[in-house]
Amino acid sequence: MNDKRARELVARERVRIERSLRELNADVTAEEELHQQQTGEASEAGAALDREEVDLALVADLREELEAVGRAEARIAAGKYGRSIDTGAQIPDERLAAAPLAKRTIQEQRRVEQDAG
Repeated sequence: MNDKRARELVARERVRIERSLRELNADVTAEEELHQQQTGEASEAGAALDREEVDLALVADLREELEAVGRAEARIAAGKYGRSIDTGAQIPDERLAAAPLAKRTIQEQRRVEQDAG
């Protein structure tokens, strides 16, 4: 994959993730304001805490994805984008088009996930 296409794909991921973070932060703010306006019963407070935990987990996931974008950008700058971080094997363009932040071939990723699970 050429550098221009790689940059476009990774930049698109950055925009998507940053937009999701902004929207999630706006939702959290709106929920907090709504919660403050309501008198709330214990069950509602519990539901609010559950939503808050889910939102915090989503924010953490999005921040991890944003870090992955940074690593992909660094690989592009170093001329290593599209190569496995483990073996240096070529990652097919089709995989990169579908998953621009991919850092391993599908086979390598499956092995990593099997070893972790």
